[in-house]
Amino acid sequence: MTDTFNVDGRVAIVTGASSGLGARFARVLLEAGARVVVAARRADRISDLADEFGADRCLAVPTDVADDAAVRNLIDTSVRRFGAVDILVNNAGTTNVAPALEETDEVFRRVLDVNVVGVFSCCRAAGRVMLGQPGGGSIVNVASAVGFVGVGRIPQAAYAASKGAVVSLTRELAAQWAREGIRVNAIAPGWFPTEMTTGLFNDEKGLRYIERTVPMRRGGRDSELDGVLLFLASDASSYVTGQSILVDGGWTIV
Repeated sequence: MTDTFNVDGRVAIVTGASSGLGARFARVLLEAGARVVVAARRADRISDLADEFGADRCLAVPTDVADDAAVRNLIDTSVRRFGAVDILVNNAGTTNVAPALEETDEVFRRVLDVNVVGVFSCCRAAGRVMLGQPGGGSIVNVASAVGFVGVGRIPQAAYAASKGAVVSLTRELAAQWAREGIRVNAIAPGWFPTEMTTGLFNDEKGLRYIERTVPMRRGGRDSELDGVLLFLASDASSYVTGQSILVDGGWTIV
């Protein structure tokens, strides 16, 4: 059974890989045997990761996913270096925590540019490669539990709208590309410690909020996304497409 989770020798791209969940996703895929292209705006951080695993296993490509030319360069560079794109993990994202009445159009558009347009741009560019190679490929978008429910007490209208859009985009691309051997799914994490949730996890009121509203009474641990990632990236999910898997300790069920 474990062979179905094997990604040995496959080529993966992970965006937003400079920290947090993205860096963790890249490490998981590398340790599972994949060759990984790490992409992010902070070039120094992804370069350190590439140096750690070596040039034959890991390539760092500085990329702003909101820049379509940069995305095309990311995909082209990956193909030139490793010859394929088998797995794409769209993790790059941003947020803006503010009441809706105080959120400007400029900030709202910037969040959507990264979280929605950037995801679409990466999917489109990688999809063109996957369509032309045997076996197709697997795209894993990183959505959020916030894309399924309203939070209110942690106001972030742009982020909620963008993650809801990622869920719908995942379904639509899956429907368009299923016959071509490309699977498109999403991971929707609940409360996990990342740069964007530092204020929540470092604050006593924030921790009490998580304990009170999450049935499991705690936030997620980094390792608790590893299995879902490998499931969706590998042949273990060969008959799964268009799905968004919530990993939230039960937060959205109550």
